[in-house]
Amino acid sequence: MVTVSRNPVHSVLWLILAFLSSAGLFVLLGAEFAAMLLIIVYVGAVAVLFLFVVMMLDIDFAALKGEMSRYMPLALLIGVILLLQFGLAYGAWVQADGALGLRAAVTPDMAQVENTRALGLLIYDQYILLFQLAGLILLVAMIGAIVLTLRHRGDVKRQNVLHQMWRDPAKAMIKKNVKPGQGL
Repeated sequence: MVTVSRNPVHSVLWLILAFLSSAGLFVLLGAEFAAMLLIIVYVGAVAVLFLFVVMMLDIDFAALKGEMSRYMPLALLIGVILLLQFGLAYGAWVQADGALGLRAAVTPDMAQVENTRALGLLIYDQYILLFQLAGLILLVAMIGAIVLTLRHRGDVKRQNVLHQMWRDPAKAMIKKNVKPGQGL
């Protein structure tokens, strides 16, 4: 329903429902921490951000959909290529059943370790460099967003708040005695 809805606000609400359903599946699988993380991060931040952006932009989506129909042959070609690649990958995966012993990371025994601790051990012991790299990428993205929004242009007038606060209130306004029928 996310991709089929004509109204973008309804699409975002369907996306929120899909995230909540995924969190419910995580709870049923016994991964409560992952479920709460999914709800907090995706529903609490990403989906609400999408909802406000879609509501504030006021884009005419009907005109955009009319223009996109000319790209349909290219989209179908890319879809067929992707389906062929998935078929080839699945065929190679089914034939490689002997490679199950070649796991990259050994997970702890799940009967003795609760899921939050197992996730922490996995992230902070075996994948620490990838975790730090992901944090570094997020830091660079945050700094880039700040730099892009704080450009200083010379043609824009800016207020100097300190200059306004330090001015003398007695000199801020001058009272003129103007006679009726005369201008300044």
